[in-house]
Amino acid sequence: MSFSSLGLAPSLLNAVTEIGYDEPTAIQRAAIPAILRGGDVLGAAQTGSGKTAAFALPLLQSLLEKRKWPRKLHGLVLVPTRELAAQVGEAISKLAAHLNEPVKVVVVFGGVSINPQMLALRGGADIVVATPGRLLDLIDHNALHISNTQMLVLDEADRLLDMGFSEELNEILEQLPKQRQNLFFSATFPQAVQALADSLLHEPARIEVLAEPESKPDIQQRAISVDVPRRTMLLKHLILEHKWRGVMVFVATKYASDHVAEKLNRNGISARSFHGELSQGARTDALKDFKDGRLQVLVATDVAARGIDVARLPAVVNYDLPRSAVDYTHRIGRTGRAGMSGVAISFVTAEAEQHFRLIEKRQNERVPREIIPGFEPTEVAAPSNGVTDIVNGGIKGKRKSKKDKLREAAAAASGE
Repeated sequence: MSFSSLGLAPSLLNAVTEIGYDEPTAIQRAAIPAILRGGDVLGAAQTGSGKTAAFALPLLQSLLEKRKWPRKLHGLVLVPTRELAAQVGEAISKLAAHLNEPVKVVVVFGGVSINPQMLALRGGADIVVATPGRLLDLIDHNALHISNTQMLVLDEADRLLDMGFSEELNEILEQLPKQRQNLFFSATFPQAVQALADSLLHEPARIEVLAEPESKPDIQQRAISVDVPRRTMLLKHLILEHKWRGVMVFVATKYASDHVAEKLNRNGISARSFHGELSQGARTDALKDFKDGRLQVLVATDVAARGIDVARLPAVVNYDLPRSAVDYTHRIGRTGRAGMSGVAISFVTAEAEQHFRLIEKRQNERVPREIIPGFEPTEVAAPSNGVTDIVNGGIKGKRKSKKDKLREAAAAASGE
């Protein structure tokens, strides 16, 4: 199937050709005709499946057909992170640049001054890509009105809820017009996400491409048993052994992000930390250096697990295991994108063994444990006790309370 069979206007087909898209992906083949029919759409697709173009192309076509003057907001795309906002905005702008009529796309997110974004919105915008908090800030400053929005896109809806945007989403939805087209995309559908979809969408076309073999990313999963203190040196060993030109390393905390990056740099491997407490400028610079090949390792917290698209990223490493199986899916989805192959390696310590078994169970895939010569573990995994989740390296619901720690300290001091 070609793009010309999906019902797109000639100007958009020309844009697709100019950009170099050869043929539509599975999500694009299913979603584009459904969106062009004008109804709500509920789409489930893995990251890296081409879903941005799946909603961007019909969004642009709808704009060209229904554009109003003076310019009023036609399409609103809500995303969970600054990086995803920038990436989605860039993708839409690239397509719009090849159209005969000018399209004004404005990207807004927090962590930077609001003033340039207010200036960018002067005279209106055709399409706005936004994180929820900054969008509400701009509405409060009277810099943007969303009461005439024709299309709403929720991208990475599961992450929007996971990052605590429920209240902001409800406030935004109250200000949108009742008559609009809703496009809802998510890689996973936990209960809260399904409830939001049920409340937001009216008889949606349901599109599911996760199970299609051609859309499943080619990712080799590996799990290496290792003691906690040996992880950094094992990471260095793997980077040198495989000659990875770029690797994204996921850790649990900002402290670990800074610490691991510092240790890698001391060992001659160029690395930068990447976490939510860095300024937006520092995050942008680090990501640009990583994408341009000037940086070999990006040591990131889960703020980077969604929305970052690095072309031909050969590997990701779970230095710390993620909190949930859903986060595991999004972490490893940074590699093996756009038809490329990749490897995802998880360091499994004795303490984290039970949690990794849960991740395996949730994704219905057993990953054999490996032992790397020279890094043989000495710690022994505790027997299973029904514990299921890890929080920043600890067990959810089983972390010692302050009182427990004080009792233990008192007992140790008394020689018990």
